[in-house]
Amino acid sequence: MAAGDRRPALAPARRTGGRRAICGSPPSPTAPKQEPCHDRGACADLGGAIGARFRATGHLLRVFNLDSARVATLTAHGAVAAGSAAEAARQAQAVILSLNSARIVEAAVFGPAGVAEGAAAGTLIIDMSSIDPAATRDLAQRAAEAGLAWVDAPLSGGAPKAATGELTLMLGGADADVDRARLVLAAIAANITHMGPAGTGQATKLINQVLCGLNFLAVAEATALAEAAGIAAERIPLALRGGRADSAILQEYMPRFATRDYRRTGRIDNMVKDLDGALAVARATTTAMPLTAVCAEVHRMLTAAGLGGEDQAALMEYFKPRLTLEND
Repeated sequence: MAAGDRRPALAPARRTGGRRAICGSPPSPTAPKQEPCHDRGACADLGGAIGARFRATGHLLRVFNLDSARVATLTAHGAVAAGSAAEAARQAQAVILSLNSARIVEAAVFGPAGVAEGAAAGTLIIDMSSIDPAATRDLAQRAAEAGLAWVDAPLSGGAPKAATGELTLMLGGADADVDRARLVLAAIAANITHMGPAGTGQATKLINQVLCGLNFLAVAEATALAEAAGIAAERIPLALRGGRADSAILQEYMPRFATRDYRRTGRIDNMVKDLDGALAVARATTTAMPLTAVCAEVHRMLTAAGLGGEDQAALMEYFKPRLTLEND
């Protein structure tokens, strides 16, 4: 993911010493095709947290990013700056990507001065981006044709879990490649599950996002109801702890919803992207997803209102009284 204002960034590779090489930093493409990660907050925090965790656990990293400030964030932790994605991947045993779209991933790997240009045969590419499963299968096939290994490894847990090495990862790829990826990713993840061939990790991430998106919206809606009913919403997580309504999102986010704590650990517009991805799979498979469709539209409305860069906590803005919205 990326840092900074609204400028694009490119993230390919970090390299670990003699044993393995790791890259994982902010997003964006090679020069001609650029797409912003937008704001700071989650984007910057996630890439920085992943990189910092690798350094803290003894990995040597070689990093490249279009934004020198983002590179500086990781070189401050002892990473080595590279002049291009190809240079970052050179002599690396593993390259980690964390980017915003399949188009950016394609450009970063197969574009001019991209990872494929510098990587040696057999180099493992670990894509931690959240992108379309079908696009991932195509990218994995292209990588195989270029003599490279590919594992899709989207994550759940965000920057806080990356910083403590407790991410949840869903992996797609060949058995041998996933075994290699596990050795690298053990530094940042506590739960790593091999879901099947290339693309299945991405499909699992879409399911994760459906569950998260619906849960975020349900907890926000329940917070609004509690406030309207005169209940101290911040006390509800304690009251419901251990019951069937309990969840990690309830425990973390209802207090934040209640206090309008909008510090950024995620992005509303990224949820739109992921829910749209899930709905695209649903259309292709004739799967009815009425609640997901509504959830996506609520997130889309907030994005259209200029809140796309805000955290999920800003879902409470949807529940503002209409008169308040009209007078803002």
